[in-house]
Amino acid sequence: MDKWTGVLIGKMHNNRVANSELAKELGMSEAYVSMVLNCSRKPPNAKERFNEAYERIIARRKECV
Repeated sequence: MDKWTGVLIGKMHNNRVANSELAKELGMSEAYVSMVLNCSRKPPNAKERFNEAYERIIARRKECV
């Protein structure tokens, strides 16, 4: 596992962000998101795209509070 995926998975777990929610934000299938997080797929700029999507999810949640 790449370090960035482990960190992101940890943040997702702590903030209860599901793979399905991240997949929807990214416009990808849940299966593909899982493959990237498990390092069986390594698309270009994945680290940046996945982290930005995660941050958008968290930001929206804070707006609703």
